[in-house]
Amino acid sequence: MKNIFLISFFFFSLWHTAQADSPLTSTKFATVYYDNDFVRIARLTNGQLTTELMSYLVNKTIPIDIKMAIINELGWQISGKTNYDKFLKYLIQNKIIKSKSQIKKASADIILSLAYLKALDNYFNVKKALKLANLAQKKAPKSFTVNLIAALIKAQQTMDDDWCTVYHITDNVRQDKSLTMDMRSEASDIIFLYMDSYKSDCK
Repeated sequence: MKNIFLISFFFFSLWHTAQADSPLTSTKFATVYYDNDFVRIARLTNGQLTTELMSYLVNKTIPIDIKMAIINELGWQISGKTNYDKFLKYLIQNKIIKSKSQIKKASADIILSLAYLKALDNYFNVKKALKLANLAQKKAPKSFTVNLIAALIKAQQTMDDDWCTVYHITDNVRQDKSLTMDMRSEASDIIFLYMDSYKSDCK
């Protein structure tokens, strides 16, 4: 019986590790922003989006990379989360958007926040998140942060197809010198350090 338990635990551990090893779940860049009050608050909510944090995400004076660091700190769970739904409800209740169908009228940072929250809520299915991320890119095509977060979501979507393409999706952002650098370089380094692990699949 003991041996069966150990074997079961071993395979569960392997499965859990495999699930966690992906563009969205293995790029914890929020650590670079632990000197920021807003990100430190996110560390105390046990991964749950609070009213206080949502007020930061809609605050126009807070830089977009800080907002993404807040969401990155909230993280993911294999069992799923509902932070996207909470934020969408907040946006409607506070008349930032009129309805769910009006998301496209929101600012790029709010749309990207929705996209990133949606992706981390359920990283097994990021189709909706990717559509939102693409919309954010159209609103802010020159933002490095917007393009890199969108690339992470796209890379997650591509995981089952071609790992070399997964590598190039984020590398293309790194190579695009026309983008405005609005993310701490230490944060993007963390992302690229993980994403570069897929380069070995390029022939």
